Amino acid sequence: MRKRLRGIANFISQRLNSVRFRLTVWAVILLGLVLVAFSAFVYTTQLRTLRTNSILQLDSRMHQISSFYRLALLNYYVNGTIQLPSGITQNNFLIQENETLALIDSQGQEVQKLGNISDAEVKSLVQSFVSNNTNGHVNDIYFQMAIKGTSKGPAQTYLFVMTPIGFPGSDNAQGLLLFGMPFDPHGELNTLLLTLIIASSTILLGTMLGGYWLAGRVMRPVHIITRAAQQISETDLNQRLNLQTKDELGELANTFDRMLDRLQAAFDRQRQFTADASHELRTPLTIVNLEASRALERRRSSEDYVQSLSIIKSENEYMTSLVNDLLTLARMDAGQSQLRSEDLDLSDVTLDVVERLATIAHDKGVQLYTGELPEISMIGDRQFLGQMITNLVENAIKYSEGANKKVFVETGIHTNGKGQVGWVKVEDNGPGIPDEALPHLFDRFFRVDEVRSQNQSSDEGGDRPNGSGLGLSIVQWIAKAHGGEVSVSSEIGKGTTFTVSLPIPN
Repeated sequence: MRKRLRGIANFISQRLNSVRFRLTVWAVILLGLVLVAFSAFVYTTQLRTLRTNSILQLDSRMHQISSFYRLALLNYYVNGTIQLPSGITQNNFLIQENETLALIDSQGQEVQKLGNISDAEVKSLVQSFVSNNTNGHVNDIYFQMAIKGTSKGPAQTYLFVMTPIGFPGSDNAQGLLLFGMPFDPHGELNTLLLTLIIASSTILLGTMLGGYWLAGRVMRPVHIITRAAQQISETDLNQRLNLQTKDELGELANTFDRMLDRLQAAFDRQRQFTADASHELRTPLTIVNLEASRALERRRSSEDYVQSLSIIKSENEYMTSLVNDLLTLARMDAGQSQLRSEDLDLSDVTLDVVERLATIAHDKGVQLYTGELPEISMIGDRQFLGQMITNLVENAIKYSEGANKKVFVETGIHTNGKGQVGWVKVEDNGPGIPDEALPHLFDRFFRVDEVRSQNQSSDEGGDRPNGSGLGLSIVQWIAKAHGGEVSVSSEIGKGTTFTVSLPIPN
C-alpha cells in the first residue's frame, strides 16, 4: 500500500513539475488577470451608469417633492407641525415603494418622516449635511448610505439628496428636506457580479482543461524527441523523428535529426578509422613477425640477417609514419592542434619545401622544378603550411612515372568575389586518377591502389609508394583551418594537379 501511494505521489509530482502543467497554469493565471481586469471594468462602468441614472431620477423626484412641500408649508404648517390631509399621505401619493423622506425644521427637529428610515439614520444624515456645509454655501448634497430602516430585513444601500427649504415665519428660517431612494432596487449589481464570477470561473475552467489538452499536443514532439533520445545508444544511431510540422518544434526535431546524422557519420568514420588503422598496422606487424621468426629459425649468413633487418626497418619506418599521421589527425580532430598566426610569405614556404625534397626527388629520378613564385604575404602557421605542401610534393614524387618523371610546383595570386586568394599548385605526370575516385580522394585511408600500384616501376619494389592514405586528409584539414580549400584535377595517363587556395587578408 505504501509503495502504491509513493507511486501515485511520484506520478502527481511529475505532472505538477512538467512543462505542460506549468504552461497551463501560466495561461490560466494570465487569463484570470485579464478576466479580473475586464470584470472590474464592466462592474465599475455599470456602477457609474447606475449611479448617474439614480441621481437623475433622484433629482427629478426631489424637484417634485420639494415643490409640493414649499406649498404645503405655507398651507399646512401649524404650531411646528405639518398637518397634511390624510389623502395626501396615503396610497403612495408623496413617495413610492422603498422611497423615504424626512422634513427637518431649522432647529434640527424632525417635522415629518415617511418611508423606511429610522430616526438615528435621519440624524446621521443631517449631521453629515451640516459638516459638509461649514463654508456657508448651502447646496444640494448627495449621500450614499446603507440603511436598515425600521424593518427587520437586511440593510439596503440608499442614495440620498438633501436640500434646504424655507419654513414660514418672520426670521425666514431654513429647514432641510431629505429624500432617498434605493441605489439598486432591482439588485442589478449583485446579478452582474454573480454573472461575472460564474462566467469567469467557467472560462477559467474551460481554459485550464483545454489548455492542458492543447499543451499536451504541442509538447508531443518533445516527448517523441525524449523517447528517441532514450532509445539512442552508441551502437544504434538509426532513430529519426521525421516530423513534418513547420513550426519551431518541427525545426527542433529537424535539427535533432541532422545532429543524429552527424553523430552517426562521426561514429561511422571512427569505426572505419579504427578498422582501417588496425588493417594498416596488421600487415607490417605480420611482416616483422615473419622476418624475425625466419631469422631465428636457424643460423643464417650475415647477408640474410641484413636482408631481414632491412625489411624489419622498412616496415618499422612505415608504421612510425602511420602512427605519426594517426596522432596528427587525432590531435586535429580533438582541437589540440592550435594554429599559430604569423606573417609569412607563402612562396617562401613553398620554396623551402622544394629545396628540402630535392634530394629525395633526385634519388627517385624525378625532376622537381618550380614555376613562378611571386611574393604572397599572408597570415598563417608556417609549420602546418609547410607540412601541407610537403605532403602534396611527396605524393607527386611517389606517383610520377615514365622515362621523364616531372613534378612542377608553382604559386600565384588571383582575385575572387571575396578578395585576393593565394594559391599553391603541385602537378605530376603520373598515371592520373579515375573520375569515380576523385570524390573520395580526401577520405582517410582511401587510396587508388588499382591504378597507381600497377604503374610503379620495378625498382621501387621495397617501398610503399601508396603511403598510409592519410596525407591528403591532413592537407585538407590544414587548408580548411586556414580558411582555404583544396581542389584536384586529373586525367588518366597524363597526371594530376592539386591546387590549394588560401585567403589573403586585406
